[in-house]
Amino acid sequence: MVTLQDELVRTVVYEHPKALTEVPTHYCPGCTHGIAHRLVAEVIDELDIREHTVVVVPVGCAVFAYDYFNLDGVEAPHGRAPAMATGIKRSLRDRIVFTYQGDGDLAAIGTAEIIHAAARGENITTVFINNAIYGMTGGQMAPTTLPGQQTTSSPRGRDIRLAGNPLRITELLAQIDGTCYAVRRSLHSVREIRRAKKALMTAFRTQVNGLGFSIVELLSSCPTNWGITPPDSLKWIEDNMVPFYPLNDFKVSDSVLTMESGA
Repeated sequence: MVTLQDELVRTVVYEHPKALTEVPTHYCPGCTHGIAHRLVAEVIDELDIREHTVVVVPVGCAVFAYDYFNLDGVEAPHGRAPAMATGIKRSLRDRIVFTYQGDGDLAAIGTAEIIHAAARGENITTVFINNAIYGMTGGQMAPTTLPGQQTTSSPRGRDIRLAGNPLRITELLAQIDGTCYAVRRSLHSVREIRRAKKALMTAFRTQVNGLGFSIVELLSSCPTNWGITPPDSLKWIEDNMVPFYPLNDFKVSDSVLTMESGA
């Protein structure tokens, strides 16, 4: 006789995504790159596109992402992931191609690449990790570093009179005609993580349906370079990053709205 307890024991509620390899990552304790990886992997699994998906990984903290995603992956020169993704997508149109980029890779050396990929309306997806700092190279000021934020290269805080204002990349890309989906989410709470996954699902579906360029920006933690504990880093995102980088849908084209409505 099968009891209710037996049924509960056999019910799978959480398992390793097929789109992730079962290896430890190199990320620092409290870094939310791991969460972002899992969300992307879950979306790929649920869309059943793993066998023909290609990830283009950056120079930065996620430089070894091709070891963590269980799918085809290539390493791009610093900042050039959108250009490489463009070449792959145009050559192999049946592939789902996404770039996974940090703020230094995308918003500094790679600014021109991401802007022109969006302007061309390339049918690729970008996952943009914004932790407001250069993580891999030692915690220097990034294009996304907040005004007054202390880093190893701005020990007295970012002075906008000298360094200029931070770039709000997703708002910028939302103004470009070729962009069809541009949103910002965060990874600092369970609620926001769930919203982030939903946005990633929409972005990948946008590409599957051939609608054009899509980007999901994810506010992420860097407790090591911020010099605070992992729990405090999540609070720092909520208290400091979210007010400056509001969570919003900055562009959802009519074609995406039609796709989401099932019409």
